Amino acid sequence: MLAEIMPSGRRRPYAAVLITAAFFSTLVGIQAAWIPLKAEAAQWLMRQTWRQILAGNEQARPWAWADTRPAAILRVPRYGIEQFVLEGNSGRNLAFGPVFIDGVAAGKDRVINGHRDTHFRFLQVLQTGDHIHLETPGGSEEYTVESVEVVDSRRRELVLEPATRRLSMVTCYPFDAPLAGGPLRYVVTALPLQRGVGSE
Repeated sequence: MLAEIMPSGRRRPYAAVLITAAFFSTLVGIQAAWIPLKAEAAQWLMRQTWRQILAGNEQARPWAWADTRPAAILRVPRYGIEQFVLEGNSGRNLAFGPVFIDGVAAGKDRVINGHRDTHFRFLQVLQTGDHIHLETPGGSEEYTVESVEVVDSRRRELVLEPATRRLSMVTCYPFDAPLAGGPLRYVVTALPLQRGVGSE
């Protein structure tokens, strides 16, 4: 019907606009899907590397040029969450999984960073009392979520206390913000599990 109304000279530019719009829409869709796909693929590769590390290969890497490797497994049984936490605190490594803020799993007071739109999106459903398991090559630790809060990074810094056994998980906030990198942080703090307290 449109072809009958529109003169032939105008049909070509109209078609070109439609094709161009479709091309860029497809490109944006692929780009939007790429980050989650890369994050999922990386976790699969990390699983293979983790098995090698537990088998005694301390030099195992998920791919030949990787400058990171899994340092721990983070599990939240209530929500079916299982993620590898990586060595090396960098933006590049954050694309593949959550990372320890100091780059390694050492110390009692541990802080893990993750992206709000991929690996750490689940933080928004955590509640006080939820159990968290952290497994490292040296053993496993269990924690209970003690608090959930939004912090303005311009006014308050996260201070590590070496003598305190604690697990903090941090991501950008709000979760549905169109742009990342604002000053607000969503902080989940968990303390060592006291047997008989809390629930899965």
